[in-house]
Amino acid sequence: MSLRSSRLPFPAGPTASIVVVALAAIALAGCSSTKTSGSGGKGVALVEPGKLKNCAQLPYEPFEVSKGGKIVGFDVDIVDLVAKKLNVTQDNRDTPFESILSGEAFNSNQCDLAAAGMTILPSRRKNLDFSDPYFTATQSLLVKKGAPYKSLADLKGRVLGVQQETTGEIYARKHAKGVRIKQFEDVGVLVNAVKGGTIPAAINDNGVLYDFARRNPDTQVTADFNTGEKYGIGVRKGNDALRNTINEVLKQAQADGTYERIYKKWFGTAPKK
Repeated sequence: MSLRSSRLPFPAGPTASIVVVALAAIALAGCSSTKTSGSGGKGVALVEPGKLKNCAQLPYEPFEVSKGGKIVGFDVDIVDLVAKKLNVTQDNRDTPFESILSGEAFNSNQCDLAAAGMTILPSRRKNLDFSDPYFTATQSLLVKKGAPYKSLADLKGRVLGVQQETTGEIYARKHAKGVRIKQFEDVGVLVNAVKGGTIPAAINDNGVLYDFARRNPDTQVTADFNTGEKYGIGVRKGNDALRNTINEVLKQAQADGTYERIYKKWFGTAPKK
């Protein structure tokens, strides 16, 4: 912040010194308050100038995963569209899912948005705001190839793995009667526990589990549970400027075919109409 544009009729002498010192203090205070914000265009305030910080818990393939030292995925490509709209670059942060859901990741200026394969729920709206829906999901069941578990009822008396703080866990606790629920911090550990035989089955979002089974043919998805979930991109409560920009980008991508191209790239098929 500069005082060059200030043209005030300062008196000469000691009083002038006092005024200048006071104004300098105000200037410094103003500068410190903008260290964690910067304009991304369209009136959007960003945590750091020139960067759009995206928070998500890794891995969540194919939505976000680290490959070759770079974070890539469906969500990353979608956020890239927003970054280009704002004329900034995307900066991805591996962030605990619970800190995103609580709003802490936004309130502590860790991220501007969270494209994290995150279902829009009324309970989550208490701590963050969501963009318009950009992906339709449901819950699925992952097991070892040839395992006899084709429903939650088949797992009675056995263990079902869930990723903590997810809609899969919510669904399992409500519908998996007589099943022992085992929490996992991230989905990578969860699905590999099924692959390694540590647990007989896991529940999670269909996009993630079908992608894992495709890459690991010794596992398979045996059931889908139609939960009608919609993913939204999270932003700090009240950050309407960024939320509106995201919505504009999503609408344009749907209209001009960009969304379908990105979808095919990561899922191998076109999105259902």
